[in-house]
Amino acid sequence: MIERKNMGRVSPFLLVLLALGFSFATYNLLTLVIRYKTSFNSGEGAGFSDPVIAMPQNVRKLGKSNLKYHVALTATDAPYSQWQCRIMYYWYKKMKDAPGSDMGKFTRVLHSGKADNLMDEIPTFIVDPLPEGLDRGYIVLNRPWAFVQWLEKATIEEDYILMAEPDHIFVNPLPNLSNGDNPAAFPFFYIKPTDHESVVRKYYPKDKGPVTDVDPIGNSPVIIKKTLLEEISPTWVNVSLRMKDDPETDKAFGWVLEMYAYAVASALHGVRHILRKDFMIQPPWDLEVGKTFIIHYTYGCDYDLTGKLTYGKIGEWRFDKRSYLRGPPPRNLSLPPPGVPESVVRLVKSVNEATANIPGWEPTESNN
Repeated sequence: MIERKNMGRVSPFLLVLLALGFSFATYNLLTLVIRYKTSFNSGEGAGFSDPVIAMPQNVRKLGKSNLKYHVALTATDAPYSQWQCRIMYYWYKKMKDAPGSDMGKFTRVLHSGKADNLMDEIPTFIVDPLPEGLDRGYIVLNRPWAFVQWLEKATIEEDYILMAEPDHIFVNPLPNLSNGDNPAAFPFFYIKPTDHESVVRKYYPKDKGPVTDVDPIGNSPVIIKKTLLEEISPTWVNVSLRMKDDPETDKAFGWVLEMYAYAVASALHGVRHILRKDFMIQPPWDLEVGKTFIIHYTYGCDYDLTGKLTYGKIGEWRFDKRSYLRGPPPRNLSLPPPGVPESVVRLVKSVNEATANIPGWEPTESNN
């Protein structure tokens, strides 16, 4: 069972002992990561070609295998993240026990280091952010570090984990798409390791294999064995920090740097993913839901009143999650005009259904 952090009835002395015990292995891991990263950047690591970092041995938990997967998403306590998590959790609950679903329990891995106002609504596990300044303003670097801490400290009953994100909506029951030691992942058209071979080789040397061994993926959505994720996560942290500290890599990968880091870290551990294009769709580019499983609403959807896409220009009708940076969207958003793809219509209807049924939904004015 995943336990929420509720420390109101625990003695301060016991808390100190527990904190010291839980944090010891994690502290050593981060120290090791930072030491390797510093050595690499200073030039001392010119001959060091193995960026693999191991999870502490005491994390390993053996047991009977099953196909259920634990749904885990990393999040902040910002209003922008919170309202997306609430919608995502609504659709998880609706799909969890539907025929064909292999969903197990759910955890929001909150990397703010402190509780927020959703603790009683969404199962939550609190972890620490990276030390101040280490993410260089790129908050996504906290994602791999959050998974390292969660895997180390939490009791996770399922043998598999779905790494998801707040802006995911489940639209069909999701089975376990992985196959043993081959996780299932969504192939992103913009993750192209072979187009950046000279950069990728800084972290995936030639003796490890061809660049094509690096899958065109990010960490989400991915369904993966828990034991494999325990192996990969520390290396994912290490590679992410190295990439962010290298100006050439940072420029080449930009906002998807952490996705490349997961792909490289997986390859370093010899893990290849089953690429499932039906894992999710991304409106407005994908037009139909069909038998896919997740809507990822990362892109803005802008249309004129004839149903023509006006991407890059604010449309007469629009839905863009970035319109609600300071708080949640209102209930009962207007539906798209005729001619807009079914995927966009389904997205807005899904948001409306969730907000109509989530207690205490408090809309704010759009901040376009």
